[in-house]
Amino acid sequence: MRTTALTTALLLTVLFFTACKSAITCDPCPCAGINQGKGVYRHVVVFKFKQTATPEQINEIVEDFAGLQNQIDAITGFEHGVNVSPEGLDQGFTHVFLVSFKDKAGLEQYLPHPAHKTFVEQLRPLLEEPFVVDYVAQ
Repeated sequence: MRTTALTTALLLTVLFFTACKSAITCDPCPCAGINQGKGVYRHVVVFKFKQTATPEQINEIVEDFAGLQNQIDAITGFEHGVNVSPEGLDQGFTHVFLVSFKDKAGLEQYLPHPAHKTFVEQLRPLLEEPFVVDYVAQ
């Protein structure tokens, strides 16, 4: 059975974090030596929208996601785009977002923030599947 690159990456990410319990706080950790908490935190979010989501609804989601940087001080950077890869490995994921934070504390402030929670509730009815990975920039 062939697995796609995205499925493999997701599996490896899950296995990595399961082995560590958390790449940030585990002790002892088989991932020792990896930069665990020093550096800019990146929150990578990729969306696969439901086929019933209209272009207008998707555009509103993109605008509202971008607007979070004006509501949540912890966000230090925000980028987004639509998949343009010719490889055909996207598995239907179309929209990519990169949210940056100064440190772990910024990410921890962002996730439970009321503006983020409101955005997630607005997104859910339109979203078929999300893919999220966080990492510390090297």
